[in-house]
Amino acid sequence: MCEGGYNLYFFNIQQNLIMEYLLPIHILAGTIALLAAAFAICSEKGKKIHITAGRTYYWGMVCIFLTALPMSIINKEIFLFLVAFFSFYLAFAGRRFAQNRKGKASIVDWIALGLVISAGLGMWVLAIFYYMENNSHYITLTTFGFIAIALGYTDYKTYKQQKATGKKRIAKHLTNMLAGTIAVVTAVLVVNVDTEPQWLPWILPTIILVPLIIWWNWKIMK
Repeated sequence: MCEGGYNLYFFNIQQNLIMEYLLPIHILAGTIALLAAAFAICSEKGKKIHITAGRTYYWGMVCIFLTALPMSIINKEIFLFLVAFFSFYLAFAGRRFAQNRKGKASIVDWIALGLVISAGLGMWVLAIFYYMENNSHYITLTTFGFIAIALGYTDYKTYKQQKATGKKRIAKHLTNMLAGTIAVVTAVLVVNVDTEPQWLPWILPTIILVPLIIWWNWKIMK
């Protein structure tokens, strides 16, 4: 075997080892985030258990994001790479709206907004290629891309007009946190449910839970 062949062989071994370490951590973080989200949703808002569950959920999402990025790069999965940025933004923005009572965006908030909108546009571009290849996941990418851009744009307007205060701030917090929870539930379904069409597990949690987010927002603002 030539030197180039040896290098490629050991490179592949290293990648497999990285995947073996990252995948269990990724799954564990997803499980913790899902359980913490359930506690946060069911507990009384503003109480210690709700705050603790929310923090646990957020750091679970951080771990999911940090493990998803290298795994998507190793597997050359642009789709999952974009979804990782989209999912993490939801948790990040939800936490920021909970913390930032003055409604003024920091440089980190603007960077996060730029990344999620870019991820949404990237999903739309990738959806075109998937459509041309008859890959049904173009439906998933189109839907997620729309949500990423729509949420990013509404968050941008909220920060620009400095309206993320009072009830509006709480509504934005819940919207992003619940949307992040949808992302975790979606991941669980995709991994454990094998069905046709393949895009259905990716979209189903969004279809079911988005009306809940809309109702919750209406209740808060009322």
